[in-house]
Amino acid sequence: MGNTAQSLASRRIAALLDENSFVEIGGRVSARSTDFNMQQAETPTDGVITGYGVIDGNLVYVYSQDASVLGGTIGEMHAKKITAIYDMAMKMGAPVIGLVDCAGLRLQEATDALNGFGEIYMKQTLASGVVPQIMAVLGTCGGGLAVSGALTDFVFMENKKAKLFVNSPNALDGNEVSRCDTASAKFQSEEAGAVDFTGTEDEVLAGIRQLVCMLPANNEDDASYEECTDDLNRVCKDLANAAGDTSILLSNIADDSVFVETQADFAKEMVTGFVRMNGMTVGVVANRTEVYGEDGGKTAEFDAVLTTKGARKAAKLVRFCDAFEIPVVSFTNVKGFKADKHSERGIAKAAAELTYAFANATVPKVNVVIGAAYGSAYVTMNSKAIGADMTFAWPTAEIGMMDARSAAKIMYPDADAAVLNEKAAEYAGLQSNVTSAAKHGYVDTIIEAEDTRKYVIGALEMLFTKREDRPAKKHGTV
Repeated sequence: MGNTAQSLASRRIAALLDENSFVEIGGRVSARSTDFNMQQAETPTDGVITGYGVIDGNLVYVYSQDASVLGGTIGEMHAKKITAIYDMAMKMGAPVIGLVDCAGLRLQEATDALNGFGEIYMKQTLASGVVPQIMAVLGTCGGGLAVSGALTDFVFMENKKAKLFVNSPNALDGNEVSRCDTASAKFQSEEAGAVDFTGTEDEVLAGIRQLVCMLPANNEDDASYEECTDDLNRVCKDLANAAGDTSILLSNIADDSVFVETQADFAKEMVTGFVRMNGMTVGVVANRTEVYGEDGGKTAEFDAVLTTKGARKAAKLVRFCDAFEIPVVSFTNVKGFKADKHSERGIAKAAAELTYAFANATVPKVNVVIGAAYGSAYVTMNSKAIGADMTFAWPTAEIGMMDARSAAKIMYPDADAAVLNEKAAEYAGLQSNVTSAAKHGYVDTIIEAEDTRKYVIGALEMLFTKREDRPAKKHGTV
């Protein structure tokens, strides 16, 4: 551990990394400022421990803020230590993990501290899409440092004492912390969607270890695989019963039933995360209409519609996967867009973001239609029209413009019930039937639900060498 005493910051690093693997960098660095009698203050490591180590043998770079040194505030040298770690991580192609416990900017250093903040933002921007960035909020993370968290790929947060905010709850007009604690892990994970994982500090550190082992080390890494001991042709009995709660479905089809869910508390009508299939890391996106607790009881129910939050949640996962060459598999069960005044404020833009994310991604893309697939919401959910390489559908799936009865009412507004029933049945057979979609080439194969695992694995194996050229441009604007 170099010259650093066993502070809380150093103990967190030791708990995160493989035993005795941490090598400290910049352990002798201290503040240079002399304003406001700063020369008389002891600032060992300038409030942040930086270095590298391994997680299950995987190289990572780490910084851990020490709240016992000037509150862990960010000053000039503090920021330089973090940016130096980023430079090394990008050179070596390894993830960066930040363990945050910080009172914010160091007031005694003013513009130097502000410049340091900006330099951290710059390094995070350059590293985005090059190496995975993970932040764990274990204490206070306020003001500009909350923006730093949003620049990372995944945010973990301790669920009792940690605070994450741009403006503190009491600074918000008409609010106080007792009324609504906007800095809490609960608010930031459930309402804001700024936090991917919450738990005790031990659970947070264990979760980071699991995630790091699931992800590639960088955007050119092709070693994010492990030997698969699970049966590649394993039949997933009763999988059709999990069509409502797709988090259960994803666990069932994954190697050894391991599913790492991201943003689990946010927009629960959409499920996102990572599984391994035949040892290969795969990003997954799935509509959800039901949530079941650990006791097997139903805890929530949703309409089969695409929401603003759900679309943005899915788009974030797809963008990450495309940046790091991770295949994407989607599970579609959607009848349209959520229709209310609040949703109308943002649903078009959010749906455009998801459509663009899927269409723009050049990684292998597989879609499995497990329920309804109606209208433009279906098109948005990784349809063949926007680039899905392989599309499977369960026999019970329905693919079309809308449900048959609604279509019949529109086409025959003056018809009586008997005629409507007749025309609805005719429409279902001709337009909404999964067989009809397959005849038109919009579904490649109709599969039994229990065979989903082996068909998806087979498709991903076939798509392993996929290459796709796109029109030359600097970047898109969506």
